[in-house]
Amino acid sequence: MNQNEEFHYPSPSSHHPAWDARRIRALREYLGITQSQLADELQVRQQTISEWETGMHIPHRSMQKLLSMLAERAAFPYITGAEE
Repeated sequence: MNQNEEFHYPSPSSHHPAWDARRIRALREYLGITQSQLADELQVRQQTISEWETGMHIPHRSMQKLLSMLAERAAFPYITGAEE
């Protein structure tokens, strides 16, 4: 990449959906794992997973990318509810 080129991260809507509380919990339940197990997988605290699932906080871009990678590896169906 040269100096005149810009790198753009894909927006959640362009390639992956936004990782909101509902979708994070749905992924975890789809995987059949606990909050602690998901926390271990993502190398965060269990409390962080709980805060994401309750909507207290949203994952940073790097964590959203990891969630997307985990979801793709597990063939998680992204599209749910009104998005269908």
